[in-house]
Amino acid sequence: MLRFAAGRPTQATAIDDVTVELAALRGGHVGRATTNALDDEALAACARRAEAAAEAAAASSDGSYPGFPIPAAAPPAEGAFDADTARLDPELGGGALRQIFAVAADAGVEAHGTWTVAEQERAVATTEGAIGERTTDAYAKVICIAPGGRSGYAAATASAAGGLDAAGLAATAARKASESSLEAEALAGRAARVARGAGRLAELAPGEYPVVMEAHAVGLLIDLLGETALNGLAHAEGRGALADRLGEQVAAPAINLADSPRSRATLPRAFDAEGTPKRPLPLIQDGVATGVAHDRRSAALAGAESTGHALTPGGDPHGPHPTNLVLAGGGARGLDELCAPIERGVYITRLWYANVVRPKETLITAVTRDGTFLIEDGRITRPLRDLRLTDGILRILSRTQALTAEQQLTSDGEFYGRRFAYGVVCPALRASGVRFTGAAG
Repeated sequence: MLRFAAGRPTQATAIDDVTVELAALRGGHVGRATTNALDDEALAACARRAEAAAEAAAASSDGSYPGFPIPAAAPPAEGAFDADTARLDPELGGGALRQIFAVAADAGVEAHGTWTVAEQERAVATTEGAIGERTTDAYAKVICIAPGGRSGYAAATASAAGGLDAAGLAATAARKASESSLEAEALAGRAARVARGAGRLAELAPGEYPVVMEAHAVGLLIDLLGETALNGLAHAEGRGALADRLGEQVAAPAINLADSPRSRATLPRAFDAEGTPKRPLPLIQDGVATGVAHDRRSAALAGAESTGHALTPGGDPHGPHPTNLVLAGGGARGLDELCAPIERGVYITRLWYANVVRPKETLITAVTRDGTFLIEDGRITRPLRDLRLTDGILRILSRTQALTAEQQLTSDGEFYGRRFAYGVVCPALRASGVRFTGAAG
């Protein structure tokens, strides 16, 4: 992982980690313990801790966990592993940073961000068998800051380092940050030319406005939908947004969402943390809710079967989460076509500081950042002061009017804890109305 700020490298980190997580089942309860030490004594001590946790839980009540599955043979997910990326050659990152710095310097902006690649080998073993796979992932984020303080953002996620266009990311971020570039070039190479007066931040009063969201903003919404509506545990307990709504129209007919763990457009995975093979899972079809994601615990509560979405053996306390979500694209040729029908609206590059307010309603709050613009008469005209969005995800999807044909794999790529790379494949979209509750900053 290479971090950089103000056009220079600031941190280079190489992490070599082996983690063993042991799970023990007692009376329908699962106890877990983790170690990084691989000697016999450490592993035995870890097993005793897992057993003690399970026995303590079983002593107080009967649990609902149905037992560990027998790991089934699952063919490797095609496109999940790239040998060149697995070499973790630091020169790849060094070359990427040189390109980023050169583009930013030519544009007269500072470059900040991250470039990172990883190789992982995962295995799930029980007394009945084992399953394993090797994967790679790559992520780059560039935030350019102009002398006046305006910022622009671009990021990319892929299974292979070769899928990261460092110079292209820097150019996109620089165009959004630089006033002179915004006046002279098409935003992100696709949207309409920006009118004179781009140096003045436009203001919008709180209210509801049409929006165009780039894929990174859409990806965050879809990922949070996985938490609030597609989580099988919340669904089984009646807390989920789709409880008693499967089979109902919950979004616009243009919305088709599935978890596609073997799609090469995602970060493909063959099995989940319990060893259950992954398979395609339709979730919303033509706007109609069709399913939710389950691990073995939530499936037992719902009278269903695991869909291969366990985050930890025995089930994560917060429930399962779909990690290969794909939102199908539409017919729009690009961002300029999305903007064209809007008389006055908001263009959003990405959202941050997102929090769920009321999960049952998929109500969230988030702040626009690094490229928020005013749309007037079908054109992006000038930078807009960042806004706080407070609205329901399903409400936004219900008001979706158009989607771009082009999709992008999006991810936050922060990796502050144990690395678990995943993303959302999605297009940009236009929605007829999104609620904003005030300016941010």
